Amino acid sequence: MGSQSAQFVQAPLVLVPSCQRVLGRHPFHVVGQKYVDAIRLAGAVPLMVPGASEAELSALLSVVDGVLLTGSPSNVHPRHFDEDVLDERLPLDPVRDAWTLPLIRAVVERGIPLLGICRGLQEVNVALGGSLHQAVQGQPGHMDHRADEALPVEQEYGLAHAVAIQPGGVLDPILRGLDVRQGDEVMVNSLHGQGVKRLAPGLHVEARAPDGVVEAFSKPGGGFNLCLQWHPEWLAASNPVSLRIFEAFGQACRAHQAIRLGLAAPA
Repeated sequence: MGSQSAQFVQAPLVLVPSCQRVLGRHPFHVVGQKYVDAIRLAGAVPLMVPGASEAELSALLSVVDGVLLTGSPSNVHPRHFDEDVLDERLPLDPVRDAWTLPLIRAVVERGIPLLGICRGLQEVNVALGGSLHQAVQGQPGHMDHRADEALPVEQEYGLAHAVAIQPGGVLDPILRGLDVRQGDEVMVNSLHGQGVKRLAPGLHVEARAPDGVVEAFSKPGGGFNLCLQWHPEWLAASNPVSLRIFEAFGQACRAHQAIRLGLAAPA
């Protein structure tokens, strides 16, 4: 297709799985506004999806150019990595688990650009065969990575600790040359209780916290994909690290769209 066709291409679609909430007495499908805003910042159009059967999933993945897995108050159910629930007081979302885990495997297989955030990172690790610490703060030598919900939200989501960027991956070149990067470190926020216990086979660690907790990983050979334990979507437009990450995700989505529409040849 020529340049005249290319000018009519719309912004790429990014699939966003919703969480399940009971509001009042009725179940709702919800997605946080900050994730929607960040997808638009990346130059893409968010498509919230409440769930999908196998047939619906195939149809959706044939028309989207990226997938963003959001954070959530809920944890991935530990039965998916052969453990019992450690703390019954913590929220779960089995409806989300039931379809995002197969979604992740299909997305990686197809090479569709993928960005996982907080719970999204945990879902990807579990979907691909890894496991999680249900309470990172309870592990010897580990920090308490949880949010302090008593603080104003601006402080709760404030920068909490450095992460050391590992060489030879996806994140290192994305953040290269930033003024806020000191050597191999950038500062990030921290709002999670669960974390990577056993990394799934084939994943590459992209960053670690000072206590060794995996803060970012990717899966080489699966197209653009990057999973982050912190929340880059928070005030992303004013955070240089977040801007670089969402710009890279948006570029990957546009490249996928061009191939899907026949405007570019596969790499």
